[in-house]
Amino acid sequence: MSNPVVAELVRGGLVESRHGGAVAVSDPEGRLVLALGDVERPVYPRSAVKAFQALPLLESGAADKLGFTDAEIALAVSSHGGEPRHVETAVSMLARVGRDVGSLECGIHPPSYRKAAEALVRAGQKPSALHNNCSGKHAGFICLACAEARDPQGYIQASHPVMREIMGAVNEMSGATLSGDGVGIDGCSIPTQAAPLAGVARGFARFGSGAHLGPERARAAARIRKAAAADPFLVAGSKRFDTNIMALFGERVFVKTGAEGVFCASFPELGYGVALKCDDGGTRASELMMAGVIAKLLPLSEHEGEALKPFLAPVQKNWNGMEVGRLRLAGALA
Repeated sequence: MSNPVVAELVRGGLVESRHGGAVAVSDPEGRLVLALGDVERPVYPRSAVKAFQALPLLESGAADKLGFTDAEIALAVSSHGGEPRHVETAVSMLARVGRDVGSLECGIHPPSYRKAAEALVRAGQKPSALHNNCSGKHAGFICLACAEARDPQGYIQASHPVMREIMGAVNEMSGATLSGDGVGIDGCSIPTQAAPLAGVARGFARFGSGAHLGPERARAAARIRKAAAADPFLVAGSKRFDTNIMALFGERVFVKTGAEGVFCASFPELGYGVALKCDDGGTRASELMMAGVIAKLLPLSEHEGEALKPFLAPVQKNWNGMEVGRLRLAGALA
């Protein structure tokens, strides 16, 4: 099945590029409210399901036992830009179990937020694993291991007891694969599990509504949503779609990006979950697709409607700052 064109780049009055993709919007029972393209084909949701991966940290009681703040919970589900507050919060999380950067197994890369990377260079410092966009998630895994009196070393391996808990939670929420060809390795070295977009969307409907979840998991999901809405900067960072959308909508929208053009969301008041993927892995198109789903389904106030407009027609500029084109929605999302 060929996925439809869902986004276009227009330059000089002509369509220069087209992005195909698939979108699934589900209720907690798995009934599809919206389905564009092949929503049953397994995809790797990557970092878009970090909220599912964080559920064991909260439902086990580890987060309460260690006195986690909302800021630390928000960072545990983040794909952050490596800005100072992100790094400081990751350090705080690790310190709660007597650990430091040496325990992180996510690898090292410079801050993805350019200004933070430049500041590091000016200070004569090198990036560490704390600047990895997944350091908050990994700090959460380490804290879960220590709270359960387990050695966190090797926690990135599928055979580690903590990673088995994490993978099990993702499987239960989305129907994700637990072993075999549908399990790959993510950029931060943990297993990434394939799942159909329809299953992931159903999982986010349950994550946002609490329906069909046990009481501990429902409370954990609600706390994650609350923490993200209270401090969306920690979930992503400066000039990021996730930060800006959750700052605009608060607890009405939980949204999370993943690599290779994946985006997921929960609309708690509607009981809907969203999972989408841009076929070519383009973030510019997946962000536009998510903005389009929000505009299509979520009742908007006048202020929200106006604030959402720039996300529905993102401007493309050249190196001189001149507007040279715009992205626009296409097909059923237009």
